[in-house]
Amino acid sequence: MTAPTPAERPALRIAGPDDAAAVLSAIDKPARLRTSWTAADIMAMEFAPPRWAVPGVIAEGFTLLCGPPKVGKSWMSLALGVDVARGDPAFGTIDVEPGPVLYLALEDTARRLQTRLRKVLGDRPAPAGLTLATQCPPLPQGGDQAIAAWLDRHPRARLVIIDVFAKLRGNSAPGASAYDADYAAVGRAKKIADDHGVAVVAVHHVRKAGADDFLSEVSGTNGLAGAADATLVLKRARNQGDGVLHVTGRDVDENEYPLTFDPAAGAWRMLDGPAGDYQLSDTRAAILRYLRHAPGSTPKVIAEGVGLKADTVRQNCTRMLADGQVAAEPGGRYRVPGVTAVTPVTAVTQPKLTCGNGSDSESDSREDG
Repeated sequence: MTAPTPAERPALRIAGPDDAAAVLSAIDKPARLRTSWTAADIMAMEFAPPRWAVPGVIAEGFTLLCGPPKVGKSWMSLALGVDVARGDPAFGTIDVEPGPVLYLALEDTARRLQTRLRKVLGDRPAPAGLTLATQCPPLPQGGDQAIAAWLDRHPRARLVIIDVFAKLRGNSAPGASAYDADYAAVGRAKKIADDHGVAVVAVHHVRKAGADDFLSEVSGTNGLAGAADATLVLKRARNQGDGVLHVTGRDVDENEYPLTFDPAAGAWRMLDGPAGDYQLSDTRAAILRYLRHAPGSTPKVIAEGVGLKADTVRQNCTRMLADGQVAAEPGGRYRVPGVTAVTPVTAVTQPKLTCGNGSDSESDSREDG
C-alpha cells in the first residue's frame, strides 16, 4: 500500500517524528513576516497609535499590576473592568473608550464577586460587556487558547484582567532557570495581547522587602518586569487611604499618580497635584497644597488657611526650606520651587486638616509624624 501524498494529508493532525517533514510540507505556510528594515524604511512607515484601555496608564500589551497583599489591587482591577466595560471615567477622572472586558477572578467565588460588584457599581447598572470567570486552565495547558477564543468572539475587547497571575502562569519547564521561567510565563500572556492588540493586565505581588527602585520590588526575578510591556506598582501605607501608583513601560511614560481609596465604593480615585505631596506628613502636605494655590504666603496666613497652629507651620516651613521642599521670599514668605510668588491679601480658605484618626491635627505639633 502506497503512502498518501502530502496533499492528501489532513490539515490538522498529530504527527510523529518519522512523518513530521511530510506533514509540514502539506500545510500551507504563511508568508514570512519581515523582521528587518533600513532606517529609511522605518521612518517611511505609518503605524496606528497604540490602543489604550486607560489612556496614559494602561496600553495594549502585557501589564503587571503589583502591590503587597490587601493593598487594594483586586478592588482596583475590578473597578477598572467595570469602568472600561461601561465607558465610565477610570479612577474617576480618565475618559476611556468602552469595550468588552474579560475579568479572570481566579481567587474568588461568584458570591464574593457579586458582593464586590454591588459595592463598585453603586447605583449604576451592571455592564453586559464585562465577562467574569473564576476558573481558567494555566496558560501552558490551554489557558492561552481559552482566552484567545474569547477575544476572537469579542473583537472590540479593550481589556483582559488576570487576578492573580500566579494562578495562570503554569509550571516551569524542566531545567529552566528562574529568570527564563519568569520570562517565558510573561511571554505566553504577552503573545495573547500582541496577537489581538488588547491590553492584558495581570495582578501580581511585590517582595516583602522594599527597594529604592519600585521595579525591584516585583516578586520573582527581573524576567517578569523585563518581559512585560509595562509595570504598575501600587503602594499604600497600612491603615492609610492615600496611595501612589508608580507606572513605567515601553508605550507608557514613567509617572507617579496619587490616589485615594474609598472603602464604601471600593474605588481608587486620582488626586490632584504631584504624588510627592501625598507621601509627606499631613502637615507638610497641607502646607504644600496651600502654597500651590497661594504662593508667597507667610506661616501665619498658611496656618489660618489650613487650620493649624502658626508655630507648627513656622517650624515645618523652616525644616521644609532646609529640605528643599519650599523656597523663601523676602518678608518671611514661602512658595513652592518653580511657582511664581505673589503677595496674598487674605488667607485662602481650606478645609480643616484632620489626621487619619479623625482628630484635629492642630493638637499635633510634630513635623512628620
